[in-house]
Amino acid sequence: MPIYEFYCRDCHTIFNFYSKTINTRKVPACPRCENARLTRQVSLFAVTGRADAGGDEDLGLDESKMEKAIEWMARQSGHISEDDPRQAARLMRQFSDMSGVELGPGMQEALSRMAAGEDPEQVEAAMGDTLEQEEPFLIPGRKGVKRLRRQLPPDKDETLYEL
Repeated sequence: MPIYEFYCRDCHTIFNFYSKTINTRKVPACPRCENARLTRQVSLFAVTGRADAGGDEDLGLDESKMEKAIEWMARQSGHISEDDPRQAARLMRQFSDMSGVELGPGMQEALSRMAAGEDPEQVEAAMGDTLEQEEPFLIPGRKGVKRLRRQLPPDKDETLYEL
């Protein structure tokens, strides 16, 4: 049974589909967002010498600044209380300030609600669709704001769907 990979631009995810027959023309809808315009991908095993999926693309970030921010966040995350959403919200905002990565509007709203003391699970339940559909992190660029998620390697859904 052949397995085909398809990429969804909206979800920024690669999905696997199996077919009982060889089928090079059929294009399924996205299992996550139902986008009907998936693009067929060349499977990794079929490409020799392929570089890391992330490539060496410059994201426009100061790498040393980002590294320091990540190290700081790792140290700080051990000291926050899981019972206080205000601390988690403050930590994310400080990370954003230190790294230069901007937070998308949905993420900003979620953090504002957590900073006001709202339970993170309630925030996620209320805003889940919004948070899943928007870019949570943005990089300031020369031409407006670049979307960080599109610059990173796509997610890989490990589920095997039927074509």
